[in-house]
Amino acid sequence: MSKTTSIPHGGRLVDLTVSPDLLPEMIQEAEQLPVIRISDFTRSDVEMIGIGAFSPLNGFMLEKDYLRVLKEMRLDNSLIWSLPVTLPITTEQAKALASVPKVALVGEDDGIIYATMSIKEMYAYDAMQEAQAVFQTTDEDHPGVKRLLAQGNVYVAGPITLLQRKIDPTFADLDRTPKELRELFQEKGYATVVGFQTRNPIHRAHEYIQKTALETVDALLLHPLIGATKADDIPADVRIKSYRVLLENYYPKNRTVLSSFPASMRYAGPREAIFHALIRKNYGCTHFIVGRDHAGVGSYYGTYDAQRIFDQFDKTELGILPLFFENSFYCTKCDGMASEKTCPHDDEARITLSGTKVRAILRSGEKPSPKFSRPEVAQILVEGLHQN
Repeated sequence: MSKTTSIPHGGRLVDLTVSPDLLPEMIQEAEQLPVIRISDFTRSDVEMIGIGAFSPLNGFMLEKDYLRVLKEMRLDNSLIWSLPVTLPITTEQAKALASVPKVALVGEDDGIIYATMSIKEMYAYDAMQEAQAVFQTTDEDHPGVKRLLAQGNVYVAGPITLLQRKIDPTFADLDRTPKELRELFQEKGYATVVGFQTRNPIHRAHEYIQKTALETVDALLLHPLIGATKADDIPADVRIKSYRVLLENYYPKNRTVLSSFPASMRYAGPREAIFHALIRKNYGCTHFIVGRDHAGVGSYYGTYDAQRIFDQFDKTELGILPLFFENSFYCTKCDGMASEKTCPHDDEARITLSGTKVRAILRSGEKPSPKFSRPEVAQILVEGLHQN
C-alpha cells in the first residue's frame, strides 16, 4: 500500500477537535464563558483551524505573525504563510474583554457555540494597510476590502478548541477532514495526488486541465469550496450536484476523489493561490493546479499573477508542486479543447467562454454549447439557478 508523500505544513497536522465523550462537559463549561459572536466567514476559519486544514495555526494570529505575514508572507517562525487569519472585534468589545482569559465563539446567526478561545493578546490594526498588502488595492468595490472595512478594528488572538462544526446535510457525505482524506489516499494507494480548487461549476476547459494533470499523478482531488462566496457566485448546493453528475459520467472513479472544502473565499488572488496550495498540502496533496486568475475577482489581478507569485518561494520549502495551466479554449480546427501550448491556430478558430459569460447564459435560461459544458451539468445549473 502506497503512502502519500505529502507532509503537513510545519511537519505536524494540527487537531483541535474534542472527543465525543468530553464534548457535553466542555460545551457546558463554554456556556458560562463571555461570548464573541462570529460571522459565517469567521466560523469557517474556526472550523479550518480546528480540523487542521490551516496547520500549523492553532488559533487566530498573534500580532507578530500577522505583521510578518503582511510584509513577507511568512509566520514569525519563518514558515511560509501568505494570508492573515484573524478574529476582528470592536474597540468596545476589546475593552469589555480586557481581563477575560477565555471566551466562547458563538455563531451570530444560529447561537451555536462552535469553539472556545484562550485570549493571548488584542491589537489594533490598519485596515487600509492590510487591504493593500493582501488584495493589492484599497478599492471598496473589492469584496475582500469591503469585508475588511466593515469589520471591527481590533484583532483578538489566541489558540482555540473546536467544539462543533456546521456541516450541510446536502453534502455531508463529501465532508472529510485533512486527517480523513490522508487516510483515504493511503487506503487507495495514492502516492501522488493533484488538488483542484474551485468555486465555480466545472466546464470543459476545467475538465481538460484536470485530466491533463491526472495523466501525471495517481489521483485527482476535486475540492470545491462551500464556504462564503460572493452573492453572484453559483450556490454551493447547485455546484455540488453538478460535480456529482460530472464525476459519475466522465471521470475515472478509481482515480478521482470529490470532497467538500469548507473554507470561505477571500478573493486575494496571488496570495490566496499560495494559501490554497499550502492548505491542500495539509489535506494530503502533492501537486496543486493553478490556472488563470486563481482566486481573482474583477480585473484586480493580472491573468497569471497567481502563478508568478510561486517564483518567490523555493519549491522544496513549499512542499507542494504547483502545476501551471494557461487559458484553455475550444478550437474549431482542432475540434477539441486546447491551449496556447497545444493549438497552432489563430484566434478566429478559438472559442473562449468565461465563467461570467457562462453564468449570464445560464441565468437567461439557455444552456451553453456542449463544447463548453457537459449537457448533464448544464441542465443541473439551469434548473438550480431558476430555483434559487
